[in-house]
Amino acid sequence: MSRTKGGTVTHARHKKITDSAKGYYGRRKNTFKVAAQAVDKANQYATRDRKTRKRNFRALWIQRINAGVREFDVTMTYSRFINGLTLAGIEVDRKVLADLAVNEPAAFNAIVEKARAALPA
Repeated sequence: MSRTKGGTVTHARHKKITDSAKGYYGRRKNTFKVAAQAVDKANQYATRDRKTRKRNFRALWIQRINAGVREFDVTMTYSRFINGLTLAGIEVDRKVLADLAVNEPAAFNAIVEKARAALPA
């Protein structure tokens, strides 16, 4: 029986890594050992930052909602607005509220009025 060489499998494995490292600077893009380290680190960052992206967007939405609320009622804060929405039974998520605050100020103002009316005096 003839000897089987593993060159094809190794070449495919190396190619997969170097293709993933396309666009990297210096030896990180073409030397297998360095590219493998760079790709591993990039995957660690990608995994971590998928969570961070959700956190950042939620913070952005909250800032936009707060700015939109204060545009119509200077005394109302974000937390009082969210409390008013809960008491009024309005279930709209922060992403939609932020979009309304930026693109549809009249509709957002109507929601602010309902939230204000639901709050105890």
